[in-house]
Amino acid sequence: MKKNDGIILAAGKSRRIGFGKFKMTLPFAGKTIIECAIDAMSPVCDRIIIVGGHRIEEIEKILAVYEKVEIVFNKNYEGGMFTSVKTGASHIEAPQFFLLPGDYPLISTKVYNKMLEIDSDIVIPTYHSRNGHPVLMNSELIPELLAEPDDSNLKIFINRKGYDTVEIDEVGIITDIDTMDDYMRLPNPYIRGTIP
Repeated sequence: MKKNDGIILAAGKSRRIGFGKFKMTLPFAGKTIIECAIDAMSPVCDRIIIVGGHRIEEIEKILAVYEKVEIVFNKNYEGGMFTSVKTGASHIEAPQFFLLPGDYPLISTKVYNKMLEIDSDIVIPTYHSRNGHPVLMNSELIPELLAEPDDSNLKIFINRKGYDTVEIDEVGIITDIDTMDDYMRLPNPYIRGTIP
């Protein structure tokens, strides 16, 4: 079985959520948003790279107890999410890796396992034919990814390379948190059964 690394992007300023809040550290399901993302990814990954930037010290404090987690600082995080993608990719050691924005707390481990069944350089889960997260990528693509200009984005890269999809009946793969309204609409995953 191939080994897998994971990247979770957590460097943004959470501008749209407002109220001076940092969405990665918002409480949810007895933990924080970013911990929910880590917990679902952890069973299928040997290492999880957290790419921090804004308020990274808060993430470091929360995640100090996670043995698989390595936190790296994106010094260019204000340049946009793709700079964090590239920062995370530069730390990958496994033959393939998952990539996830940190504000997707409802994704279950089942999603990752289902994606690992697909033999492709790039795999994307879909919900009712709508593309979601995480992305699974062959590490042989990393040199090309790192060569992309910082003002590019992951979608451009993926569309150019091509990808395969796997349909998954979990709305969590398209449920992120951009605003406080998004956060307030989140269900409790332990009640709804979307996280094992």
